Amino acid sequence: MWISQAWSIERKDVDLKTREYCVAAAAGLIGGNVSSFVKWGTEIPFPPRTPDRPIPPLEMLDSLGINANQLTYVYSEHMVNYGSALIHQSFSIFFAIFYCLTALRYPRVAVWQGFGFGMLVTLAFHGVILPMFNWVPPLWELPPAEWASETFGHLLWIWVIEVIRRDLQQRWSPGPG
Repeated sequence: MWISQAWSIERKDVDLKTREYCVAAAAGLIGGNVSSFVKWGTEIPFPPRTPDRPIPPLEMLDSLGINANQLTYVYSEHMVNYGSALIHQSFSIFFAIFYCLTALRYPRVAVWQGFGFGMLVTLAFHGVILPMFNWVPPLWELPPAEWASETFGHLLWIWVIEVIRRDLQQRWSPGPG
């Protein structure tokens, strides 16, 4: 079998009309929320950028004319920016739902426990989209520590989504998942 054919195979074992797209979307919603906190957690031992560099979600909000400094609350005497949190959560939920729905129709997207998808997301955002809008420096100017942190964080992020997706598809779907 040709490689290109192997990667383009659709699931033929279940009629498209009977697929559990709601289960896949729910798995994406749950997985996206949980994995977002996991991704943030990876940034504690492996900070993705130096303290003098701005945070990309805050740069996004500022470029949209939203004053991110006003989007804060205090928790346990810490100032928390919920604008940044909403960007991270939204990103995670959107791509988790997209991933879970795509994996239902094209299971090859889940190759290597989703790591292939995670690498594509990392390269697309940190290598193309964020630099294109000047929210981060170009790829060749990013420090290796940033690449290592973001790559590790995204791979753990997608793996958590994949574990939740597989578990919920098996629990909640009558057919294979």
